[in-house]
Amino acid sequence: MFFSDWSQIVRVLIVGGLAYIALIAMVRVAGKRSLSSMNAFDFLVTVALGSTLATILLSADVSLAEGVVAYAVLLGMQLAVSWLSVRFTVVRKLVKAEPALLFYQGEFMKEAMSRERVTRSEVLQGMRKAGVSSFSGVAAVVLEADGSFTVVSESAEVSASSLLDFQQ
Repeated sequence: MFFSDWSQIVRVLIVGGLAYIALIAMVRVAGKRSLSSMNAFDFLVTVALGSTLATILLSADVSLAEGVVAYAVLLGMQLAVSWLSVRFTVVRKLVKAEPALLFYQGEFMKEAMSRERVTRSEVLQGMRKAGVSSFSGVAAVVLEADGSFTVVSESAEVSASSLLDFQQ
């Protein structure tokens, strides 16, 4: 059906506007991490907030108050997990991915690539995106916790402090 009646359109306009304002206010109170994509957990919270907003907008069965409570639950859980992960290593390891060294000093780290389900072609693509044309220009390639590739150039010190987590 293309159109049922004006009351549903008016509801979407009013509830949608109020839900959006409530979401912005709550995210501002919750802090910068609320909509970051620093890791998979933060990404999931962002997707869940968007899904909640869509449900509030399109489902007459969900009241604005219920939607705002859902926002509060999601943001409260995100704050609690973030707080716990900063203080407890066990929680941090459960909810946060660690970066993985995929290429180091001219060699592909095949075991790490297999564990992370990354192909040689994907690592090479990351190098190309970084503007690198040969292996000799690369000290390391890291798969970051957010899924992006970081290419450390050979011009940087080989013992760069950003790679200390990976060196043995």
